[in-house]
Amino acid sequence: MSEALFAGIEGQQQALELLTAALNQQRLAPAYLFAGPDGVGRSLTARRFLEGLCAGGAQADLDLRRRLEQGNHPDLIWVEPTYMEKGERITATEAKERGLSKKTLPQIRLEQIRDLSRFLARPPLEAQRAMVVVEQAESMAEAAANALLKTLEEPGHGMLVLITAAPERLLTTILSRCQRIPFKPLPAQMMLQLVGGAQDDPPALVDLAAGSPGALLQWRERWAELPPELLAQLQQLPSQPIEALTLAREVCEALDIEQQLWLLQWWQRHLWRQKAQEPVQRRLTKLRRHLVGHVQPRLAWEVALLDLIA
Repeated sequence: MSEALFAGIEGQQQALELLTAALNQQRLAPAYLFAGPDGVGRSLTARRFLEGLCAGGAQADLDLRRRLEQGNHPDLIWVEPTYMEKGERITATEAKERGLSKKTLPQIRLEQIRDLSRFLARPPLEAQRAMVVVEQAESMAEAAANALLKTLEEPGHGMLVLITAAPERLLTTILSRCQRIPFKPLPAQMMLQLVGGAQDDPPALVDLAAGSPGALLQWRERWAELPPELLAQLQQLPSQPIEALTLAREVCEALDIEQQLWLLQWWQRHLWRQKAQEPVQRRLTKLRRHLVGHVQPRLAWEVALLDLIA
């Protein structure tokens, strides 16, 4: 085919050179770690890399590409973090389609790792290898991470691609068994060109996107979801206990846990622009850790906001 394998992936020259060389030389590792910010092309690159693997080199195959994009290849499974809803595992996309309010963050669960281990153990049907991609690998529960390590120790003839924005949250033993492919933030101008300009973005949004076109698009969507009255209350810190408790209640009633984490990122940047002192930033960072660590959200917000008054 005349179309280049990695066409349309911008600003990731080092990653593409490493993967192209691996395909052309057929020197392929059993596991890869695509590490870098969300929204800079890691998932698209993974699909194109597996296209090249199936095609036997760094050339494009558009029919194969369509099958991989549609999830219609018998030798590929794509693992995403899931929520538990009445005993059923559902992805973030499915939760959004169903309009479910999410009180906890999604995880990659032990059962998912067991499924992919069984998948990798069987002979491939069409490709050279069975292929597994794990999105947001840093969201693995502890038991899942330990199970994945066992799979990496005996990978057989399969190939794993782990995608992560936070490699420091993975076990060092997992990191040591993967070939790292680095992905970088894009220059601000390139990022804006890819998403169609600034579109009157609030100043903090472009900063928070940190060179990630995908992150900027998500920030725009999240920003539109935030109630204007709640944003008005967050223009400054609460000054009285009743204000702190009211704000904590309204945040938790209006927003699910993922929206709260996005709001917290914006609030920290907004307060920093207002010359908020370092102790304020440290306390809000601690609040983030509590929310990610599954502390009851309203309690976490109440304690944090009351601390900021004191």
